[in-house]
Amino acid sequence: MLCDAHNHLHDAKLAPFIDELLPALAVSKIGRAMVNGTCEADWAAVENVCRRWSGAQPSFGLHPWKVKERSPAWDRTLEALLERHPRAGVGEIGLDRWIRDFDLADQLLVFKRQLELAEKWQRSVSIHCLRAWGALLETMQNHAGRLPGFLLHSYSGPAEMVGPFTKLGAYFSFSAAFLQPGKEAKREVFQNIPANRLLIESDAPDMAPPIELKRHALPDPNLNHPANLVVALEGLAQLRGIPPAELAAITSASFSCLFGVA
Repeated sequence: MLCDAHNHLHDAKLAPFIDELLPALAVSKIGRAMVNGTCEADWAAVENVCRRWSGAQPSFGLHPWKVKERSPAWDRTLEALLERHPRAGVGEIGLDRWIRDFDLADQLLVFKRQLELAEKWQRSVSIHCLRAWGALLETMQNHAGRLPGFLLHSYSGPAEMVGPFTKLGAYFSFSAAFLQPGKEAKREVFQNIPANRLLIESDAPDMAPPIELKRHALPDPNLNHPANLVVALEGLAQLRGIPPAELAAITSASFSCLFGVA
């Protein structure tokens, strides 16, 4: 069984294909997946897709790209969802200095509030980070030992930060998009991450693998089919020099450690 540590199955771009998409996951032996919301407007869609497929596990969060859109009651709504869904994670949340006109102070305010909720309800956290690794490490150090664990999804941070993040409880997910030309440095980092902290992700409908490696396609060629998770598995297995079946077992065990047993 393969486990997708991070995707967006609820995304409106996938809605026209969902009836064909979900059976394809079963054929591809994908048994579990974390479906990550990014804002108040899509949390209901996360709930809906998780009702349609028993392998889907919800995660609710306010993405750093969406912090300026939040309502005054956003955190109360988020907490109500965590209470209603005992297996839900907190995510996708994080910090981002790559986007135009970013307000890191405001992002930190929202990020820290969501970490507080994750601590209160003892939920795993899925984190997005771009160009804010120092601020992220400092923040997570301030929450050391109080979270069940956290995922650095599509980890693109420095190799020297893998150790400090690991000590704080981090897992690191590999995306098939890292097999694209020009991503050699990202691939090199994943050669040295501790095996028991490795996960794989599709990030569908985004982060598609190179076109020549795609195993599954959607009518819209710009979209990534979530069953391309197998491309991430095979690519990472080759980087690590181990059989794909062995890596599948490793990442499935890590998925259960971080997100709970099915």
